Parts: sequence; structure tokens; C-alpha cells
Amino acid sequence: MKIIRQGDVLLVRVKDLPKNATGRLKDGDVILAYGEVTGHAHRIKEFDKVRMWDAGAERFLQVMETVGLSHEEHTAIEIPPGLYKLPSQVEYTPAELRRVAD
Repeated sequence: MKIIRQGDVLLVRVKDLPKNATGRLKDGDVILAYGEVTGHAHRIKEFDKVRMWDAGAERFLQVMETVGLSHEEHTAIEIPPGLYKLPSQVEYTPAELRRVAD
């Protein structure tokens, strides 16, 4: 299994999309996660080389050619071609499980 991480964004390589996946067309930067506190974003600028998919509450990223993932507070990384699931990152506290905020 191939895993890529940048801050609170996790990409897990998968073989196939779920049967109920629907594609989202996008012009402009592809944002994988916004920083709720800082306003920064985990961003792919080469939108023509990727495609986003939704399957219920799950999101997937299809990368056709190697792309860069950038963020104002992290080192840029390259994402090789493939299909990736973007699981929601959560953190545990005794009171609750909550989505990670950047």
C-alpha cells in the first residue's frame, strides 16, 4: 500500500473507484484541504492532470501525470500517477472525535 502525507492530508493508493463514484470537473486549482484556522490550502495547481471523484462521504483523487502538492507551511511534494483515497483525518479527545483543523 502506498501512502502519501502532507500535514493533515493523507492519500492512500487504491486499485479501483467504488461503483457509485461520480466525477467532479474542476477548472483552477484543486484544493484537497483548507486550513480552517490559517486559511492556507493543500493545493494542486495542475488541475488538467488530475480528477476528483466523490463516492458518498468518500473522496478520491485520480492523478494522470505526476503533480505537485503545495501548502504555505509544508514542503511541496510530488504525487505520482495513480488513484488515491482521501480519508478524513480525525483526532481523538476524551470529549469527542473531530476532524483535524489546520
